[in-house]
Amino acid sequence: MCSEPRSQSELPKYAEEYQPPIWKSYLYQLQQEAPRPKRIICPREVENRPKYYGREFHGIISREQADELLGGVEGAYILRESQRQPGCYTLALRFGNQTLNYRLFHDGKHFVGEKRFESIHDLVTDGLITLYIETKAAEYISKMTTNPIYEHIGYATLLREKVSRRLSRSKNEPRKTNVTHEEHTAVEKISSLVRRAALTHNDNHFNYEKTHNFKVHTFRGPHWCEYCANFMWGLIAQGVRCSDCGLNVHKQCSKHVPNDCQPDLKRIKKVYCCDLTTLVKAHNTQRPMVVDICIREIEARGLKSEGLYRVSGFTEHIEDVKMAFDRDGEKADISANVYPDINIITGALKLYFRDLPIPVITYDTYSKFIDAAKISNADERLEAVHEVLMLLPPAHYETLRYLMIHLKKVTMNEKDNFMNAENLGIVFGPTLMRPPEDSTLTTLHDMRYQKLIVQILIENEDVLF
Repeated sequence: MCSEPRSQSELPKYAEEYQPPIWKSYLYQLQQEAPRPKRIICPREVENRPKYYGREFHGIISREQADELLGGVEGAYILRESQRQPGCYTLALRFGNQTLNYRLFHDGKHFVGEKRFESIHDLVTDGLITLYIETKAAEYISKMTTNPIYEHIGYATLLREKVSRRLSRSKNEPRKTNVTHEEHTAVEKISSLVRRAALTHNDNHFNYEKTHNFKVHTFRGPHWCEYCANFMWGLIAQGVRCSDCGLNVHKQCSKHVPNDCQPDLKRIKKVYCCDLTTLVKAHNTQRPMVVDICIREIEARGLKSEGLYRVSGFTEHIEDVKMAFDRDGEKADISANVYPDINIITGALKLYFRDLPIPVITYDTYSKFIDAAKISNADERLEAVHEVLMLLPPAHYETLRYLMIHLKKVTMNEKDNFMNAENLGIVFGPTLMRPPEDSTLTTLHDMRYQKLIVQILIENEDVLF
């Protein structure tokens, strides 16, 4: 996010009434005021100086000698080797009328804490900024999250109404893999915060809750937090960015952001191996389109195929289908003209489920399903399974529901395909549910219960869902 909001003339026509938030400049001003690093060069050549340190390295000297060399100059720094622990190095830095000593490390980059820097100069610059801001504005920083702009974005109301009409799609309209050029331009020209507002309040029917996928990020140029509107200080790793929707916030603010991530299609690189909820929210669909398209094709021409889902298709052809979905999205052609063997399509569907980073039956619910399967009384077991189903994330629940309806249709053609609920349970048990710990022993021990769970879901889909 740029430090200065775009002018009205740069915004799309339907966003011309958008009023940007007021970015708070206090922390930015403090960063500008922070002491600048002043390297104190050693006048002599130091023997055994590590090759990754420069003339600021003064060899083995005491803390008192380091303090004297710094001369009380704010921001002055030297590097020294410890007298007490030879081979250990220390950064001596002057700040706040005192000398601060930090154990210094190098593993290809320099660091004293979590952040890693290409140069000592950058490390000291970032450290002085952080020390200065956290000293001058400790109370201010502690209260940054108390009145966030994220919670009340009235300034985006008009934009939200206009953009939502273009970005939302109803259930019956065909869904596109990518937004149109006009929509894409609009999204790029407004902050991810406003984009979230527009999408959160649209009229779609698939507004599943999703947590943000925050990762530490280095911002080039001044950036402001989209939660509290305060400046994100420092040289590197100033905050975190959601890799799914692009929301930029302070690390401490990320703990307060609601679970309302609206993934952006341009950030979703693949269909396979993508988190299920992330995929459906990015495409604004009820279920992963891979599931819908494959099941539609299977039901159109494969329900009577002998050994459906049990018989495997050629691996290289299944990989071709995977690549087609990753490349073309819902435009992928999996028709009989391209893949006459229906087992290739069933193989691609099973591969999609196996490749999910979080299985359809999630790790959180796995043990509860296994416990339910162990109940001997059939009625009690069915009730227990139903209770655990209610714990699944909405997108996972809907996908499982739709798949079980389909598999029930498969069993209704058992006289032709020879696939009953038990056979399908054997196939789909380990495909839909995996133990949280990667243990071969646990997997082998639980296989019969995995099979039983899927069998129960198929046989009782009309009752359970």
